[in-house]
Amino acid sequence: TSCAPHCFLMLFLSFLSECRGQVTITQSPSITAAQPGQEVRINCKTSSSVYNGNYLYWYLQKPGEAPKLLIYAATNHSNTPSRFSGSGSRTDFTLTISGVQTEDTGDYYCQSFHWPGSTSSLSVLSCK
Repeated sequence: TSCAPHCFLMLFLSFLSECRGQVTITQSPSITAAQPGQEVRINCKTSSSVYNGNYLYWYLQKPGEAPKLLIYAATNHSNTPSRFSGSGSRTDFTLTISGVQTEDTGDYYCQSFHWPGSTSSLSVLSCK
């Protein structure tokens, strides 16, 4: 029938939104205060495994600036200072800042990708 493509599209879109709603992401701690030189760890936990086991991205956003990609695919640097490192797989991930500096102050986001959608969460770091 002529409605078949439309019916399929509606069912598919319904499936997409339903799957997206099932994934939750928790980042901890939500707020961190650190002294320069300290090690800072930010954890990101998803309710289901990320796509391919490593589709987890870390961003830093400073006031008035666009978010900057720090780590992609869980562990890979994106022109990022070596004090930043990422670890983890599937549902549990960590961003480590070894020897935090005052310029590292800002909002840290982890973004996880799941077929067919993505979700993100926020932590705030203040280094004074």
